[in-house]
Amino acid sequence: MQQSKHMPIALAALAYAVFLFSPSVLNDGDTWLHIAVGRWILEHGTVPVTDAFSYTFAGAPWRAQEWLSELLMALAWRLDGVDGVLILYGAAVALTVWLLARHLQTWFPPLLAVIVTIYASLCGAGSALARPHLLAVPALELWVAGLALARTRERPPSPWLLPVMTLWANLHGSFVFGLLLVVPFGLEAVFATKTPDWHAARSWALFLAAGIAASMLTPYGWHSLVMPFHLMRLQHLTAISEWQSPDFNMIQPAEIALFALLLACLLHGRRISLFRLLILLGMLHMSLQHVRHFLVAGIVLPLALAEPLSRGGVRGDAFGAPVAIHGAVGRNRLPGLAGLGLLALVTVLRLGTAAVPHDGPMSPLSALQHVPAALRTKPVLNDCMFGSFMIYEGFRPFVDGRAELYRDKFIELIIDIDRPDSAVLQRTLASRDIAWTILSPSNPASAVMDMVPGWKRLYADEYAIIYVRGTPTS
Repeated sequence: MQQSKHMPIALAALAYAVFLFSPSVLNDGDTWLHIAVGRWILEHGTVPVTDAFSYTFAGAPWRAQEWLSELLMALAWRLDGVDGVLILYGAAVALTVWLLARHLQTWFPPLLAVIVTIYASLCGAGSALARPHLLAVPALELWVAGLALARTRERPPSPWLLPVMTLWANLHGSFVFGLLLVVPFGLEAVFATKTPDWHAARSWALFLAAGIAASMLTPYGWHSLVMPFHLMRLQHLTAISEWQSPDFNMIQPAEIALFALLLACLLHGRRISLFRLLILLGMLHMSLQHVRHFLVAGIVLPLALAEPLSRGGVRGDAFGAPVAIHGAVGRNRLPGLAGLGLLALVTVLRLGTAAVPHDGPMSPLSALQHVPAALRTKPVLNDCMFGSFMIYEGFRPFVDGRAELYRDKFIELIIDIDRPDSAVLQRTLASRDIAWTILSPSNPASAVMDMVPGWKRLYADEYAIIYVRGTPTS
């Protein structure tokens, strides 16, 4: 069977097409928040250092960790609305798939590299949302590939990886994980021989120090480095769905990938170094703890384990064309040409099929359109999952998805209200002078609102119910 180096192009085009027309990619309300923050950055010519979007924490210290992703989203939105945002993210997905498939050819035959890339993509399918973590995934792939190829070539990592770290740090807070990965790869380099290689230790240590310095080249400086750790310390983080453990009542793509990995190790008896095993165990722990880490594991593990699982190594180039280990790369350009044609076709189709915000579980568009003008600027109690879309629509919500802003005490208040605790709910309505509420019909607090004296329903549909205090003003 003829194999082609152009297959990654076709695979990337397919991933691009699937993303562009998948309804689920806009199923996270934070997409709208990030667009709104990006618009604010464009309007003010600076990045926020205090909250300018809620009324409950207005003026409180808050930094937009993903400011560059949000700026790119706002620019794409200005160019072509939601379609522009989808194309931006589709391009990031396609680039990641292409990079991963090409880099894996350093150790695997082209067809096997494509198969592994498909499995890796399926592992991250649940996190395929138009949010900053997806714009940072190409940087993640480049960084991990650079570390793995440095070990294959028995050299320190290339200095060209440092700009990748700076870019990553401005796109998303997950860059901290990239810095941590330097440690096991570096230790493997030090202890790869019978006696410790102290020259390698010095080289990898200097690279780590340079990487840390590169990660602080953001508008927030050293704060960018500590913000992810502050987020992870929140006690109520698991109240957010993406920070919960995965549900294995149904077969997960990551489960199949793990079984395939174990099968490959057992059948071929490959020897994996202690430090790569630590990466494997660390990724398994993170993925079992938080479902959002399936995406990261799908990229990190293939690159980290490719060399020990392959029949031999090849001196690859992280920024050039990887070389296949087995067989000659086919000369058939048809998959690549077909992929480029598909890229052009689906882009035209996406631009010709305007995507606009519509009613959904995270976007109560119709309900917000029924809010009287006199109430729009008054204090509101809202369902947390509505908050980000409300900011996008110009409202100042009670709460939204920024756990790092609201912190544990306030999140605990939201949990009590949603439980529902009628006394806490009514006390909040009175103490904060709430003029109206917008809640999901599935929120237990909605049933309590029907019984609170002096409150009545103004509007209801399948996604949201609006209650107002007294007689609503038209």
